Amino acid sequence: MSIRICHLITDLDTGGAERSLVNLILGSNAAQFRHEVVCLIEPGPMATPLAEAGIVVTTLGMRRGRWSLSGLSRLIHHLRATRPAILQTWLYHADLAGTIASWFAGNPKLLWNVRCSDMTHAPGETSLRLPVRALSLLSRCPDAIVVNSRRGRRDHEALGYRPKAWAEIPNGVDLARFRERRSERASLRALLGLDPDAVVIGLVARFHPMKDVATFLRAAALFTQKHAHVQFLLCGTGFDRDNNALTGMIADLGLGGRVMLLGRQPCAEDIYPTLDVFSLCSIYGEGFPNVLCEAMACGIPCVATDIGDSAEIVGDCGLIVPMRDPAALAQAWQKLLDLGPQAVGARARVAAKFSRERMCADYEALYRSITINQGAVPA
Repeated sequence: MSIRICHLITDLDTGGAERSLVNLILGSNAAQFRHEVVCLIEPGPMATPLAEAGIVVTTLGMRRGRWSLSGLSRLIHHLRATRPAILQTWLYHADLAGTIASWFAGNPKLLWNVRCSDMTHAPGETSLRLPVRALSLLSRCPDAIVVNSRRGRRDHEALGYRPKAWAEIPNGVDLARFRERRSERASLRALLGLDPDAVVIGLVARFHPMKDVATFLRAAALFTQKHAHVQFLLCGTGFDRDNNALTGMIADLGLGGRVMLLGRQPCAEDIYPTLDVFSLCSIYGEGFPNVLCEAMACGIPCVATDIGDSAEIVGDCGLIVPMRDPAALAQAWQKLLDLGPQAVGARARVAAKFSRERMCADYEALYRSITINQGAVPA
């Protein structure tokens, strides 16, 4: 008999939590686990691969940033009608809505999923303080709280989270999708309009203050002083020519013609193999950055700021630098390039520690432990 799991999440936009949810569902044992997804607001592009796999995606019709009693009522009625064995909530607003709904819907087993480090003290994120405070008071309600990073657990313990159990499950990457493609490097670069012989340094993210794109561009300006044959690639939502703030920074730093803006791309697996070095410059909020694992699975060495579990992910397959330090970032790029193709172990590290198969096995063990076995939550 299969275990029915309802996943509740804000939406299915192209963020790390959403990507992990899709990876989990698509990699799960369909004979033993039946998944569905409920979104608080309209789903977004990550709903497409789920729909193609026959996974039911339902929306509650709420508006972003605004709760509605009608939406909460729809969630309660949905849970009563479908009677999942487990309600797994992803991100703060879904944690809160799911907890309240579960009280009126027969109390399915409840799992929260914490996907970040501390966001409550970050600039522009003050709206999270009230729901996170409420969740800290309610943190004994779920059967377990899943965290994808050790830093996320430590930060939430400091915020007052005191769950019955923690379950630490790192993100997993699809190794069949993200793979080394050295023989295709020239053709992939040609499709993007990149110089086949240039040094290419890239960042895949969304244009957001937490990603600290300004430091990346300042490091790029320093790097170009010594390297005439280098290009920089920015990929993700907001990295396009319509972003006046971004194009203004590029112009002010004298990087016109050096920076390629790709915008959001559905096939990131075609982007990473074109790079010589991948960068993550985030300054807050990250728990377990998927992009590092994706780049490493493609055999690309990484330079990342010391945020979340970045150091644990990168290991000796890249370098960790201080936040907001353009000079340190540029120096790290140079050091990796001087070392040459030293990312031989990057894919092996991801395969051993951060594969989708391992992530799915860990989640499935957790699901069994709180339903079939009624035993202790695996650590």
